[in-house]
Amino acid sequence: MPRRRTLSDEQLLAMVLTVIHAEGPDAATFAAVAKASGLSGSTLVQRFATKAAMLRAALLYAWDRLDAETARLAGTVPKTPEGAVALLVGLSQDYGDDAAAYGEGLLVLREDFRDPVLRARGAAWGTALTAAIAQCFRSAPAPETVARLMLAQWQGSLTWWGFGADGSVAAYVETELKRFLTAVKP
Repeated sequence: MPRRRTLSDEQLLAMVLTVIHAEGPDAATFAAVAKASGLSGSTLVQRFATKAAMLRAALLYAWDRLDAETARLAGTVPKTPEGAVALLVGLSQDYGDDAAAYGEGLLVLREDFRDPVLRARGAAWGTALTAAIAQCFRSAPAPETVARLMLAQWQGSLTWWGFGADGSVAAYVETELKRFLTAVKP
């Protein structure tokens, strides 16, 4: 008879993500996660088999959370250009206000690019996010094009904030996206 799990998969994956965000993906070893979770290394091997499988499971869990947050925000903002700004500012809240920590978080993106399953999840999220932003520009001649341009502006603003790190990331993103709206208005 299998032993009862002391930590749910979600609890354990959240702990793996904590290690990843604190020390980077390469630091998410069975030993580090065992220390953080209180589980033995052999228990982790039984659950995940390999470090790569553990990392993938944790990052898929992160994608699940991002998908849910994106859907939640998309359902609460008005379907207007200002609602699109609110959606993207809301998604920027988790980046924090420390440019160095944001830069370290880009190592997670590296893992998403390396793994075809994670890369596919990122592409699916991008498609869903583009559709949600396009809904906010329904009256524009090409809503999806405007949405993709706004998403590029959003990602660019995160990068530029990282270089300057002047104030909160949310305030910086909001300012830059409002500039974008001013520029694309007829």
